[in-house]
Amino acid sequence: MGLALGFAADWYLADPHRWHPVAGFGQVASGLRRVLYADSRVAGVAYAGALVSGAAALGVAAERVGRRPLAGTVLTAAATWAVLGGTSLRREASAIGESLSAGDLAAARERLPHLCGRDPRGLDADQIARAVVESVAENTSDAVVAPLFWGAVAGVPGLLAYRATNTLDAMVGYRNAKYRNFGWASARLDDVLNWVPARFTGLVTVAAAPAVGGSPQHAIRVLRRDGASHPSPNAGRCEASAAGALGLRLGGTNTYGDVVEHRPVMGTGRAPRVPDIRRAAVLSATVGLASAAAASALAAARVANVIAPRHRKPRRPA
Repeated sequence: MGLALGFAADWYLADPHRWHPVAGFGQVASGLRRVLYADSRVAGVAYAGALVSGAAALGVAAERVGRRPLAGTVLTAAATWAVLGGTSLRREASAIGESLSAGDLAAARERLPHLCGRDPRGLDADQIARAVVESVAENTSDAVVAPLFWGAVAGVPGLLAYRATNTLDAMVGYRNAKYRNFGWASARLDDVLNWVPARFTGLVTVAAAPAVGGSPQHAIRVLRRDGASHPSPNAGRCEASAAGALGLRLGGTNTYGDVVEHRPVMGTGRAPRVPDIRRAAVLSATVGLASAAAASALAAARVANVIAPRHRKPRRPA
């Protein structure tokens, strides 16, 4: 119930504009980074270990406080709302799409860094549309499916530990000169925690293809053929399945500041256009709803398995 209520809170309220717990965690992480930073993996392991274990410990303490059913439901709902970002993701994408539809390319370029790390300078409307569609596809797993999965598996500690890991990956998980070693542990832990959710996202996206006029048969073919071609062990599953479901061709050359990357092409359709941003948002919302239902069911089964032995009557001796 807590997971379902937290998902509903994110659906209707999105992220809080002030006093966001994830932003507060980011400030703590930034302060500790200044203290622990060194160009070594050992320092990075200590940094990630301290912050992720601290977040998990906070979750354990919260669950102990919320042992009563009502209190536990409220705490789980609050934690779920805090770590989810699906509605904000879709709203940001829609805002960029509206700017592009109105012909305001400058506004779309200005807003794109809120959604992804690509350099918006020189991108035309269709190139921005591709960046948005790819970001929505990938971040549907990071912002919705993965936190719900870890909440279902490990409760509030799982929710907080996952969001801490994902935030650290966004802060230091880069393969540049500064963070190649220090951010290694954060990036690898994020890969591990997203392995199952990313593949689940791919399968649910395939099933959700009819919601955007796509074919599940085509989507599964693209997922199986192109899902492993992405340099990320997880993002490729999300982007390939979305490409198949939307009937688009994703991938290509991306610019991140001074770094230029040539990503493999996924899908066999046309390149994304501005109207496809709305379709990607609809697909993301559909995947989110299905994932919330699955996570709530998984959590209910886990709780039932814990409670049932406590209430099972002892068998009388023969």
